[in-house]
Amino acid sequence: MKIALPTREGAVDQHFGHCEYFTIMTVDESRQIVEEERLTPPPGCGCKSDIVPTLVEKGVKVLIGGNMGLGAVNKLESHGIQVVRGAQGPVRDVAGQWLEGNLADKQEICHAHGHDGCHGH
Repeated sequence: MKIALPTREGAVDQHFGHCEYFTIMTVDESRQIVEEERLTPPPGCGCKSDIVPTLVEKGVKVLIGGNMGLGAVNKLESHGIQVVRGAQGPVRDVAGQWLEGNLADKQEICHAHGHDGCHGH
């Protein structure tokens, strides 16, 4: 299984659409991280929705992030990717929390897409 985390400077980016890159981790049957890769989205892709088919192609089943708009959540879920929102901290720590069952979706939705209202998380 693969999980993806929108990342900025090694931590979960608090806004999906503004991340520097996605950290994609491969998890084995014993829920251990066995591989890690970086996926940099194309420039100019503000909402990152265009990256969803690439995540699907890479086998991502779960996206763990901070906050994101409903459009991004719907697009991810419609492509079979489970969304976990409300995460924060270093990506390895966050992935570990999720793998241990200690991180649930907080269902936070960004209503001020692309505006300052989203950046106070």
